[in-house]
Amino acid sequence: MQKEHFDVITVGAGLSGISAGYHLQKLCPGKKYTILESRSDIGGTWSLFRYPGIRSDSDMFTLGYSFRPWKEAKAIADGPSILNYVRETASEFGIDRNIRFEHRVTSTSWSSKENFWTLTVEVGPKKEKRTYTADFLYICSGYYNYDKGFTPNFPGVKNFKGQIIHPQHWPENLNYKGKKVVVIGSGATAVTLVPSMADDASHVTMLQRSPTYITSLPSKDIVADFLRFILPAKLAHHITRIKNILIQIWFYQVCKRSPNFAKWLIRLRLKASLPKGYDIDTHFKPNYQPWDQRVCLVPDSDLFKSISKGKASIVTDHIETFTAKGIKLKSGKELEADIIVTATGLELLAIGGIQLKVDGEAVDISKQFTFKGLMLSGVPNFAFCVGYTNASWTLRADLTSTYVARLLNHMDSKGYKQCVPVCDPSKMEKEPILDLNSGYIQRAIEQFPQRGANRPWRFHQNYLMDLFDINFANVNDSNLSFG
Repeated sequence: MQKEHFDVITVGAGLSGISAGYHLQKLCPGKKYTILESRSDIGGTWSLFRYPGIRSDSDMFTLGYSFRPWKEAKAIADGPSILNYVRETASEFGIDRNIRFEHRVTSTSWSSKENFWTLTVEVGPKKEKRTYTADFLYICSGYYNYDKGFTPNFPGVKNFKGQIIHPQHWPENLNYKGKKVVVIGSGATAVTLVPSMADDASHVTMLQRSPTYITSLPSKDIVADFLRFILPAKLAHHITRIKNILIQIWFYQVCKRSPNFAKWLIRLRLKASLPKGYDIDTHFKPNYQPWDQRVCLVPDSDLFKSISKGKASIVTDHIETFTAKGIKLKSGKELEADIIVTATGLELLAIGGIQLKVDGEAVDISKQFTFKGLMLSGVPNFAFCVGYTNASWTLRADLTSTYVARLLNHMDSKGYKQCVPVCDPSKMEKEPILDLNSGYIQRAIEQFPQRGANRPWRFHQNYLMDLFDINFANVNDSNLSFG
């Protein structure tokens, strides 16, 4: 089998992978690296999902990179604009020249004797086997299963005569004009789909089992527009980025420390956006506290406007069975539909489903602890990127990539070939790495590594704390074993 050696191999060419490429080039210019991408396109999530209205629910001043200003008018951007931004970034900095597409990593093995990783890779549609070796392995594949989404086993599905679609596998040129559509779900995908389809469909119904906290923000940031008018683009971008980071942290802390006040604020916005007398308690009053699950964002109140116009509606009920014409609910009501969209969530996949071995022994990552939320106990020369659940993914991706580059430079300066986080599991208080109780997380949380209760084993959901713990802290940490 063909073999090639790199100083660093990064897996995944989405937001995280492009960030990794930039920081490796800037901070470790002498390092030879490559990015292995299993698909044939750059952009990760933003090239995979094609459903109507796909967008980010993070503003682009924080979802965008710190090193490349976001210049478009909309702060809450659509999927194609984000994908174009990622592609342009990769091209501008020459990162795209280091990407190898249709390279699916199936297994990796670390040798302490040889001080490198060996990666087994399937290349192209014929799955040709190749072997690569690397001194350091950096996983930037996110934690979603790109091959399939989650769909519950609904009773009577075969009875339905119309189309059933999962947003992750949206058919090209689907015609829903003048048709009755039912979107099952109440998360970010559902609240994006409903208003996006409402103008063309006969009617769109969002069928939810239970409500979600939903709030609205303007799609344009007037402060950012003003700053860009009076300041250089890069400076305006950084000031707006800091502003938005502080607002995100403030809102999250309010939700956690004063949940009743947060609920009052969200409800106040809802009352102002929905028709007078609308049943907010039934459709928008969850049975959990804000940020126990992700708070959904709708730009420019688009969901609420569709409801006010009568183009969309929300039904809160449980499914009894699918029927030939639609869905029968436990309340006895039947929702007729030509198309049913199962926006029922995603499947999570830790480190891209890649099997890790260290000196011939398989690593059960669910038994490992995360060091600063980016390395694994007992696994040498290895890092992975996981973004925030309460803020932009890219904020943490940039921090993680900066740390990896700093760590590599420290090892070079001291002549080290290995770095491994070391802890005593018997003395660690175990906590799940992701702290939301959303269904898609709870279904898969046991396959993910643990976090500890205290630094540096705790995975913070706070950018400012991570900024000091990751970017400014001494790399020569007592919990790291160098050799």
